[in-house]
This record gives sequence, C-alpha cells and structure tokens, in this order.
Amino acid sequence: MGEFELINHYFAAAPCAQGGEGVALGIGDDCALLQVPPGEHLAVSTDTLVAGVHFPHDADPYLLGQRALAVSASDLAAMGATPLAFTLALTLADVGAAWLKAFAEGLQCMAGQCRLSLVGGDTTRGPLSLTLTVFGRVPHGQALRRSGAQPGDLLCVGGNLGNAAGALPLVLGSQTAAQHISAPLLAHYWSPPPQLALGQTLRGRASAALDISDGLLADCGHIAKASAVALQIDRQRVPVSPALHALLGEQGALQAALSGGDDYVLAFTVPPAELAGLTRAVAGVHVIGRVLPGQGVSVVDDQGRDVTPALRGYQHFHAVP
Repeated sequence: MGEFELINHYFAAAPCAQGGEGVALGIGDDCALLQVPPGEHLAVSTDTLVAGVHFPHDADPYLLGQRALAVSASDLAAMGATPLAFTLALTLADVGAAWLKAFAEGLQCMAGQCRLSLVGGDTTRGPLSLTLTVFGRVPHGQALRRSGAQPGDLLCVGGNLGNAAGALPLVLGSQTAAQHISAPLLAHYWSPPPQLALGQTLRGRASAALDISDGLLADCGHIAKASAVALQIDRQRVPVSPALHALLGEQGALQAALSGGDDYVLAFTVPPAELAGLTRAVAGVHVIGRVLPGQGVSVVDDQGRDVTPALRGYQHFHAVP
C-alpha cells in the first residue's frame, strides 16, 4: 500500500477527519485551515514519541493510538485551551494492515473523547515514531502559564499521582499484579484522560499551571523557576490511588507520586479565595502545598521537616535527578 492509499484508507476516512468546529478546511489540500473566533489565540503544541524511548517496541497499537493523542491533548489542558484539531506525522518501519487498523481505531477513540479533528499530517518509512501537533483556542489574556504563581497561593493537583510510574514495570513485563491492581494502573498509563475541562475551569482562577509529564517535583520546578517563587509540598497531602498503594506500599507509592513521570495530571497554583468556587465547579482537586517566597521545590512531613527526595523526576524510561 502506497503513502496516499494508506492515508486515505486508515486516516482520511476516519470520523475524526471529517471536520468539526473551528475546522474550515481539513485533509485534502497542502494545508488545513482553522477558524479561531475574534478575541482568541491559537494554542499549538507538538510532541514526538519514539519506539523504545517513549513506549515499548511491542506496544499494543490501539492503546498506543489512544496514548499518543492523549499526551498531546494534555498540553492544551495545561494552557486552558479548548481543543480544535491535530495533525499526525507517522514514521513506520513497515506497513502492516492489522497494526494500522488498530492504531487508527485507538486514535479515533481518543479524538472523539477530546473533540479533536484530524486535519493533516505525513507518513514516511523508518523506525517507528509518532509526531502529533495539537491546536486549540483560548481567549486573549486567559491562557494558563507557568509564570504567575505568587507567595500565599495554594499548590494543587487535579487527581491521583504516580499511577503511570507504577504501571511501567507492568507495561515492560518486569512485574505482574492481580487484575484489580494492574487494571487501573495500566488504564492510566495507556489512556491518561487529558484534563481539558479542569484546564478551562482554571481560566481566570489559577495563577500558574502545567501538566505533569516528568514527575511532580521536576515539573513543579518549572513553575517555581518561571514564577521566581518556592513551592512547598506537604508529603501527607499527596494523593495516591488504592491500586498504587497496594502495588508499591506506602513509601513506594509516595516516591512514584513525587518523582514518577507520565501522569498528565494538572498541577496548578490558585489564590486561597478561588479554592471554594473551583472545588464546586470540578471534582478531584487536591491541595498539596503552598507557594512561598524563595526558590525551588521542597517536600515537608507533618512536623515541617524537609524530606525532599534526591530523585526528582522521570524522563522516558530513565530516572533523572
């Protein structure tokens, strides 16, 4: 099957490629055309995922299609953007019909959940890799950024942390667990739900935000640096799931929550006066710390003692300090 036959058969005919709100022209010409309402900015983000670096070579193609788009859509959530469209550049070592069919179905599933339209891309031969560019829209002056946190703000996250790090040994086959433990962890790893509704709710409320991809401590460091503040995390307030606790125990679960990557949960700062309205508007918000004068990120126990771990982040399949 040639390049154009591949595109037409597996992608151009997919429901997510039939246009949608904000898509003036989709697949078929040299460029897509997106329509952004007056008074809004176009938000754009690109992610590349490479086999053996970001996912195993033998990854299930349906799950990979879901995960690839979810990871990219999470960047729109982190900016408070409303999803519009995405492009896919797909590099394949060979063209297998069963693999492509399953991948396209997984991609379609996540596109439907995120209300994203496929508007173009490219295919080429080479080692398996995926490059997705997502587009969204956000009102002028309301995009969430990393640089607005102020001393006195609360540090929050949008859900349990560490699930993807807990799932990684299961994904790689180096560990097994009972179904009731492994299923929710693997579901989070392969299909992390982009927190788009939370991101849009944070517009006008949050002072800073990002999505957690390299680990809570590492990513909060970006907020601390961009905002020129210190972030202090209360260890006992870091949320972990029952499945993660059952798999790793209390200390292991906490380490995964603090330093594990691939959560794609939003971390954000809000003034205390905004918290009540925010928690009424969306579920699952956890206050885990505070913003202080100073610099850097620290973890304290219930006695106020510094217990910041040396391992701060996770990148690809390798831990980083």
